[in-house]
Amino acid sequence: MFCTTSLFAQTQYEYIESDRLGSRELKIQLPRNYEENAEKFYPLILVLDGDFLFEIVAGNVDYTSYWDDMPEAIVVGVNQDGTRSDDLFVSDATFFPTQEGAKFYEFLGAELVPFLEENYRVGGFKVAVGHGKSANFINFFSFRKAPLFQAYIALSPSMSPYMDTNLTKRLKDLKSPVFYYMSTASEDFREQRKEISELNINLEAIESDNLFYEFDDFDGADHYGLVNISLPKALQHIFLIYQPISRSEYKNYILTLETSPVDYLIEKYEKIKTLFGIEKQILLNDFRAIATAINKNDRFEYFKDLGKLARDSYPESLLHNYYMGRFYEATGNPKKAMKTYREAYIYQEIDGITKDDLLERADRIQAEFGY
Repeated sequence: MFCTTSLFAQTQYEYIESDRLGSRELKIQLPRNYEENAEKFYPLILVLDGDFLFEIVAGNVDYTSYWDDMPEAIVVGVNQDGTRSDDLFVSDATFFPTQEGAKFYEFLGAELVPFLEENYRVGGFKVAVGHGKSANFINFFSFRKAPLFQAYIALSPSMSPYMDTNLTKRLKDLKSPVFYYMSTASEDFREQRKEISELNINLEAIESDNLFYEFDDFDGADHYGLVNISLPKALQHIFLIYQPISRSEYKNYILTLETSPVDYLIEKYEKIKTLFGIEKQILLNDFRAIATAINKNDRFEYFKDLGKLARDSYPESLLHNYYMGRFYEATGNPKKAMKTYREAYIYQEIDGITKDDLLERADRIQAEFGY
């Protein structure tokens, strides 16, 4: 049985009646315009210690997705006030969740996630977030043959016995992509910081195409303060490829490509679809970056492929005509360039490129060649 109490438009409290644990309280933040985008599915970010960790995670997700540096996501916090010690119980004999800890583990995987998938538009990409003991607990889900989560944010984990060895072994043998973020700080608990630092050495040594690992050691922060500065870094790490092409990406990767920059752009968005299950429209920022690189490196033949991609992405705009005209001009076909620029008149202006701009280009060609 499940009951729901909606408090306001996008964030709500719910109670789930668990066969294993009884009634448990959840906090849920839905993406902006969730109701209007009825066909859209979203990543799930599941937050343990939801009674104190949910709001800061939800706020960071809402802010970061607003600027399109990550996809909008459904954020769910599991409140553990009064039950935390039992929920996160790990056996001193087997070093795995047992007793109430085993029940909580089963609740998350066998009850909560299926409930969320059934009642909300949850996509295939799932992130687990924990702090201290709950940061240790989320690691157990990575030990599954098919991990329940594809990304883990472990904020100053309080590691159970042999977690270092078991987690390192597991992350070496991944068969599918997993993102893993871990942090500590100079004022973190001394013994905990030592264990985290040792685990970091092991994880950094892993050579795997499927592990995307990031570690931060913050100067001046303590066990609690590091949460506030870790979360933006963690989200940036996980969703880096989703973000618009940055100056650094443009300078260090795109400008130095020996292969097609258009293929680079296509592959970037195919990876977004593969990793996150999201069909993201190619950003105008990214078209602009690729066009600038083509122009700067005098590789004008790639304007043809960029024009075709623009037609698929923005079919009502004149972007296709602009790039195709550039291609024809640069490859010795001014008459076709002139025609292509003039045909743009029936399409919509976009990204500061106007119909007058293209007509002026056509008139210049006509005057220069006497057509």
